[in-house]
Amino acid sequence: MSATLAGIAIAATLAISALAFGFWAMLLVALFMAVGAVIGRSLDGRLDLRGVLDALRGKRTSS
Repeated sequence: MSATLAGIAIAATLAISALAFGFWAMLLVALFMAVGAVIGRSLDGRLDLRGVLDALRGKRTSS
């Protein structure tokens, strides 16, 4: 899937949820989409969650 097609799908999903359910529901959908993307990247092996959590806690730097 190209980045353009993914962007179109994400925008369409958020637009439909905003029109059907309102602004706060759209934000909730966006949050769930972001969590799903993080979980998906982690399962694919393209994101090290332990490293991200350590960096957020200040245990490790990004350099």
